[in-house]
Amino acid sequence: MGTDFGKDLIESLDQAVAHAKGQSKAGQMHTVTVPNVRSLRVSLKMSQQKFASTFRIPLATLKGGEQGRRQPDATAAAYLSVIEKMPKEAQAALELRPPNC
Repeated sequence: MGTDFGKDLIESLDQAVAHAKGQSKAGQMHTVTVPNVRSLRVSLKMSQQKFASTFRIPLATLKGGEQGRRQPDATAAAYLSVIEKMPKEAQAALELRPPNC
């Protein structure tokens, strides 16, 4: 091993300490916007059962989201955003494949 490894290790530790102290400016922050599921469903004039079956979301998950007991992960939030912006297209895409794919 060369001497660069030691320097890199010390630099990495210095960065970790700065981050732990809240002094780091090198990180990235990602904000995930989650649509209001109930408002989305109501705007589409769908019952919980219809929305869940149309967009292949488990009914219990949908109910939990509407009641604030569950928060969708980033992937689910992205899916809900697609439904919000392109509901007909999302529905049409799902109609092209059987539910078990």
